[in-house]
Amino acid sequence: MHEMSVALSVVDQVEQAARSRGARGVQHVHLDIGELAGVVSDSLRFCFGLACAGTVLEGSELVTRSVPGSARCAPCGRTWDTGMPPDMLCPDCRAAATELVAGRELRITEVRWAADTAAPDSPGATPATILEES
Repeated sequence: MHEMSVALSVVDQVEQAARSRGARGVQHVHLDIGELAGVVSDSLRFCFGLACAGTVLEGSELVTRSVPGSARCAPCGRTWDTGMPPDMLCPDCRAAATELVAGRELRITEVRWAADTAAPDSPGATPATILEES
């Protein structure tokens, strides 16, 4: 299951960040998921719960936000939502899309550390962005 490997990767990255901050607990993790990324949010949430067992993330919540797919046409410059399944032809000039602008993201956007376990140099439950990759 693809979602399990994604969940394990997210847990690993948040654990590394927790170690570097001295945090021993996580309240929630926010994740942007592009609609064209091929990840099923409900399956990912289930896998996340399993992957968190026995880690600093145990009991934390995964909050996901869907990022719509969008494309840009080189000939006319129009940007449009691709939808799902994606429509890669420009709605104005019908040229084939030359650039996928958004929709393939899989990005941790925020981690909220547990208030009573935050590092001494960081305030309680302060959000922290720890990863931005597409």
